[in-house]
Amino acid sequence: MQPRKTDLARDALQAHRAPLDMRQRRLLIMCDGERDIAQLTALIGPEAPAMVIQLIQAGYLVSAPEPAVAAVPAAAAATAPATPEPAPERRRSLVAARIYLLGILELQRNPQAAALYRDLQLARAEPDVVARLRAALDALPGMTSEGYSQRVRQRVLEALPLEHCEAVTP
Repeated sequence: MQPRKTDLARDALQAHRAPLDMRQRRLLIMCDGERDIAQLTALIGPEAPAMVIQLIQAGYLVSAPEPAVAAVPAAAAATAPATPEPAPERRRSLVAARIYLLGILELQRNPQAAALYRDLQLARAEPDVVARLRAALDALPGMTSEGYSQRVRQRVLEALPLEHCEAVTP
């Protein structure tokens, strides 16, 4: 299956008003009718197939049939190596972690969140950005539920370069 965007998805991506999270928007952008589920999974991560199903059910994607592939002769298939390729490691970026957390802070209707947002937005040097990320993650449980703040922390750790992960964990 090669999912492609519907008109609803194109409108949602242009208007920025659809109830989509950052990962769903990224997946929608990549669904061009040419990438299959395996390619999307390599780009987005193991949750891509479930996200595709959700977006199809919500009307943002349609399932485009895969193009017919020429049959491989049985002898060639028997000699092909059976070792699966390892899944590529997702790219990690301090900028991506920062943008994600800025979005989360922007959603909070709290003066403390607004101050943390401003501090994180103004931080330029890498150590300052990491320190502001840590401060925001430490303050988030006081503004939201514990479960939500843990999910946000996990997402930030997924996006953050490995050398900074220890600095933002409690």
